[in-house]
Amino acid sequence: MKLISFGALLYALWVLLSGHFSFLLLGLGAVSVALTLYLVNRMNVIDHESHPLHLYSKFPAFFLFILREIVKANIDVVKRILKNGGKDISPQMVKVPVPQETDLGRVIYANSITLTPGTVSIELDKSYVLVHALTKEGADELLTGHMASMIPDRTIDL
Repeated sequence: MKLISFGALLYALWVLLSGHFSFLLLGLGAVSVALTLYLVNRMNVIDHESHPLHLYSKFPAFFLFILREIVKANIDVVKRILKNGGKDISPQMVKVPVPQETDLGRVIYANSITLTPGTVSIELDKSYVLVHALTKEGADELLTGHMASMIPDRTIDL
């Protein structure tokens, strides 16, 4: 099942990125995807972390959430820089607890923190992520745990 969905995802990406719908390009895309699937299957590299089917149902809500957070953080950073010549900036280093159970969930959380302007994940541990925040308010918002609760993380039974 993972191989079929991975193949469909690769082919959709091929069609999307090429932007051409001629028979030749669609055929070459199908051959490329088939060769890739053969190699990945033979190497046995498709697992729950490289192709996380179990997280696909939560992806649309997470995508909208992280997009909104990125826009909010961008606006906040621009306001702080333009207002008073950047005197509203108060850099902080804070250890934020990581409630995710899987390595994949922890990595998604740390990357989500880095994606939002004004915060950068510096160190990731099993129980915390060390974050450099541009402002005290940004650090406090991370400590509330709202972003952590939105991260798709599900324990996988293998």
